[in-house]
Amino acid sequence: MESITIKDVAKICGVSVSTVSRAINNNPGINEETKNMIMQVIKKYDYIPNNSARNLKRSETNNIAILIKGLNNPFFSPMIAEFEKEIKKKKYTFILQRVDENQDEIEVAIELEKEKRLKGIVFLGGYFSHSREKLEKLTVPFVLSTVGMSEMIEGVKYSSVAVDDKKESYKIVDYLCKLGHKKIAIISATDDDESIGKLRFEGYMRALCDNNIEFNPDLVYYLQSGNDRYSMRSGYIAGKKIVKEKADCTAIFAITDIIAMGALRAIYEEGYKVPEDYSIAGYDGLELSRYYIPSLTTIRQPVEKIAVETLKVLFDMINEKTDSVHKVFDGELIIGESVKNI
Repeated sequence: MESITIKDVAKICGVSVSTVSRAINNNPGINEETKNMIMQVIKKYDYIPNNSARNLKRSETNNIAILIKGLNNPFFSPMIAEFEKEIKKKKYTFILQRVDENQDEIEVAIELEKEKRLKGIVFLGGYFSHSREKLEKLTVPFVLSTVGMSEMIEGVKYSSVAVDDKKESYKIVDYLCKLGHKKIAIISATDDDESIGKLRFEGYMRALCDNNIEFNPDLVYYLQSGNDRYSMRSGYIAGKKIVKEKADCTAIFAITDIIAMGALRAIYEEGYKVPEDYSIAGYDGLELSRYYIPSLTTIRQPVEKIAVETLKVLFDMINEKTDSVHKVFDGELIIGESVKNI
């Protein structure tokens, strides 16, 4: 069924057209089970409500959507500002769409593409592990920006712009090892977490191995689950746990600067000092990390360059100047005051 109407939906569900309409508009007075059945059929057959269809036909749109996982992460703030400025400069409409940790960004993008008639999409943050079949449902150019990926997606025209999270986390953990730290704890995402945390954990593991340091699972401190997983509060909770358990470590690698700052606060509250008692390193290179006391040793990502390159690639794809580009930037090791040589 290539083009489904509201009457078709009603017939499939065995309900009236008005019932389908109430379900679409989330009106009261409709049984929840019936509503769920109707919405499943709508999703299955990619039905676009008539009012949306009329709006789409009415005018050509120039909408660019930025789908972001981690909207509250200050790392993304300068990127979003750059995206908005450049998109508006090109006379396109900027749409920012938050994607919760437990949401499927492709499903969100597919719905948004139908509703807003997008010209292009930027996926910002998170971790990509979707099948080729699923990605092929997207009919507009898209770029993965600062998105973690386990491997390239074969047979799909897309682009990516990022740093190599595994390589850069290796760089900073290797730096800690070279300073004499042999017992390095990590504040990381859980094993089943599909995010950049997974890649940064792999970099940590490889650095330990290359420095002949045996991995100690007792030095892995997992972040709490939920949408605020990558938050200062989450790092604070992990930092408290490290100190209260008297973890046998001299250094801590937190997979983001924000998490590192939360851990720093917890350590100071418990009467310890950084780096005298614990060395702490982060990742991202937030401007805030330079002004924290002590200033944070971290990996700086070139966020402005990533944002500019992301949009350049996207508009090249929209204008059919390229099929796909995969650009990898190097991170920069920033030596702060939060790490000492032992």
